Amino acid sequence: MNAKFFDLKKEKQDRMINAALKVFAVNGYRHASTDDIVKEAGISKGLLFHYFDNKLGSYQFAYDYSVRYMSLELSTYVSARENDLFEIVKLTQYARLNAMKGYPYMQQFLTRSFYEDSEEVLPIIAQKKEILENAYQDIYRRINFSALPAGTDGKLLFQLMNHAAEGLIMEHFQENTFDPEVVQAEITKYIETIRNMVIK
Repeated sequence: MNAKFFDLKKEKQDRMINAALKVFAVNGYRHASTDDIVKEAGISKGLLFHYFDNKLGSYQFAYDYSVRYMSLELSTYVSARENDLFEIVKLTQYARLNAMKGYPYMQQFLTRSFYEDSEEVLPIIAQKKEILENAYQDIYRRINFSALPAGTDGKLLFQLMNHAAEGLIMEHFQENTFDPEVVQAEITKYIETIRNMVIK
């Protein structure tokens, strides 16, 4: 990657980053093309190759950038002192959605990376995936499941809330109505409804 990429105006950087995130998230590495990336970004293929050399270079930059960015969002918005299950799910989703305000396809891209099977990108993913995995584990291991009412399956509850959040996000993307703030409000409503059902 050409370090002079960061000399570009932020708007152009983000346009190129978002184009790569969207194309790789929707198509996966194997079926993504640099033609689609440059079309989405509104730039020439020569400019893309000037900064990233090729498709693999574009993917590597997008992956490294996403891992660093999402890890920072998590550390910023989820307090190291928080241990309440419902608050941790809420704040974790808030951090992810906050990242998606500037990079709408970042979470989909990161999720897709877990299922990549291309021999070209597997070493790239292997080098950095533990960074983000550890960021999530540092948060999740703080959850105080013993604070829940007796007989409550806290881990199942945790999965239920996260699956509900993922479903809402995907539903809005499919309906072309994705707005991070609107989705966050809906997720919060779901979590609070579940909290009130569990803790009476």
